[in-house]
Amino acid sequence: MHIKKFLLVGILSFISCSTGNLDVIADLPSDLPEISAVEKFPNSDLLWLIEDAGNDNVLYGINFNGKVEREITITNAKNKDWEDLTTDNKNTIYIGDFGNNNKKRDVFTIYKIANINTISDKAVATKIDFELPKKMKSKDFEAFFLFRNQFYIFSKEHKKGLVIKVPNIEGLHTAELVTEFEITGKRSKITSADISEDGQSIVLLNHDKAWHFSNFKGDDFFKGNKKMLDFKHSSQKEGICFFGKNQLLITDELQGSHGGNIYSYNLD
Repeated sequence: MHIKKFLLVGILSFISCSTGNLDVIADLPSDLPEISAVEKFPNSDLLWLIEDAGNDNVLYGINFNGKVEREITITNAKNKDWEDLTTDNKNTIYIGDFGNNNKKRDVFTIYKIANINTISDKAVATKIDFELPKKMKSKDFEAFFLFRNQFYIFSKEHKKGLVIKVPNIEGLHTAELVTEFEITGKRSKITSADISEDGQSIVLLNHDKAWHFSNFKGDDFFKGNKKMLDFKHSSQKEGICFFGKNQLLITDELQGSHGGNIYSYNLD
């Protein structure tokens, strides 16, 4: 951990100020322009990435220089609209295939890939499918995390959204509505989420900011402390994860000559 922090500090010392409150760690591979998520295991030097709708059904492991070191094809999956990643403490990664821009999906899928360190280049995923409650209209989802063996999934909507939860159990489930939440501001659509390793705080991402929630009880995430993190930088940011307790890693999509980076943000 000390070596990784030292390397990260060294990298950040060369960064310009053109990205507001964000520091650029590395460029993402130019042949992966539509990165939609980033996730990291503790005590690992790799960042895991996916691309969104219509791209390959592949997990990419890259280093902190932005170089792809691992590619894992999920052989029993199709990238209908992969939007986010989350992990557990058992070397398992989960892919959220629940994007729904046209609001026509009836069934959503989470792919579970266990023992990722033992996989070479192909994997068969366990499928966790879910439907929405009968009275809930079809929604677009782009953000989730795993907490107490339940997936908490956030809808992508202007100002007021929904949180649903689904058990981490193979098979088809009906999602349970947890709560509504409301975020003020011109840009409030949630594109990614993560929970800290200790389960004490969460972050929700948007294109030019994030919201940090802490000191909540149970899964009442919005009843604790709330802080808006203004990046002073706007781009199509689609991925966020914790890097230790006090740092975030963020990715954005490549649009022309803009974006396509891995950034860090200090919570202190």
